[in-house]
Formats: sequence, structure tokens, C-alpha cells
Amino acid sequence: MPDRAAAQLALGAPPVTKTGALTMLAALKTSAPSAMSGYSQAKFPHWRSAAANGWTGVPNKRCDARGAALYRDGANVTSTPACTNLRGSWLDPYTAVRVTSASGVAIDHLVPLAEAWRSGASSWTAARRTAYANDPLELVSAKTSVNSAKGDKDPAAWKPPNQAAWCGYAKRWVQVKTKYGLTADPAEKTALAAMLARC
Repeated sequence: MPDRAAAQLALGAPPVTKTGALTMLAALKTSAPSAMSGYSQAKFPHWRSAAANGWTGVPNKRCDARGAALYRDGANVTSTPACTNLRGSWLDPYTAVRVTSASGVAIDHLVPLAEAWRSGASSWTAARRTAYANDPLELVSAKTSVNSAKGDKDPAAWKPPNQAAWCGYAKRWVQVKTKYGLTADPAEKTALAAMLARC
């Protein structure tokens, strides 16, 4: 079950080898975190239209990014024609625990919004922050309590309890940071390299 749960982290992410991920990690600009002044979640408008933000395979064009993530990541998911009241089950990649109600699932911004802010997003336009907050690569369905425990921590401060997920988590983290030109601090890079060593 831990390996099966970890495989969830491949959903919505382009395949990348260990070598490829290490190359991307090395290429990330190293920088101390920027100040959090001015930050708020409201500066990253999320749960916007899935169709307008690169989502495919969703039930219909009425889905927002949250509904699209629940649909993509779950098993036997059903919804109303308005893409609401989603039902099914979800295997949390971070703990390998199965969740049987959408109310117990949080849509995790894998690289947290606050982490993005302090590693470059503070200078972005509102349109770019909206794209980031609704990107299929950035969103992962996770158990609500685990998402809360993670908060806005980077991999130096938080890693998935399911160690089988470390490789996929680190790969996806460096893919997000590479795609959006975000920086990484030294401790973060060290933690990511250790996680990728498990691939």
C-alpha cells in the first residue's frame, strides 16, 4: 500500500528520471528565503476553472481546479452535472491512508503558496499567481489533517510520513520550482537531494 499510495504523486506530473530531477535541482537558483511581508493566500486566487488552467479528463467544463484534482486523484469518483458533491475514495500519498469522503481530503499545493511567495512569487503578476495556484502539477489530493501538519514547510522541515513517497514528492517539487523559476535555499536543496537518492 505505501508504494501504491506514493504512485499517486505521478498523477498530473510529466515523467522525470532521478538523473533528470537531480539536474533540475542543481539548476535551481540558490537563495535565502525572501521576506513574507505582503503575503496572503488571497494573492493566489485558487479553485478557478479547470478548463482554463490546463486540466484534462475532468467530467465537464464546470469543474474548478479542486473538483478536477479530486476527480483525477480518486477512485470511482462521481459528481453532479455541476461538478459538485464529489463522492469516491482517495489514497493519500503522504500517509498511505485511504479517505472515503471528499470532506476529509484537502487539495495540497505541493510547493505551498507561502513557500512560492518567499522564493520568487512575490514579484509575479496576479495572472501568474492564479495559474500557479490552479496548476495540475502543483495540486495533490491529501488527507486534510496531514495537509494541515505540512503547512507551508519546505522539505527541510517536512517530509511525507510515507517514506515510499519521498522520491515522487521531491521529483514533483523540483518540477514545480523549475517550471515557475522559483529559488531554493541550501537546506531545502540538501533535503531534496537526500529524498531523490531514494529513487
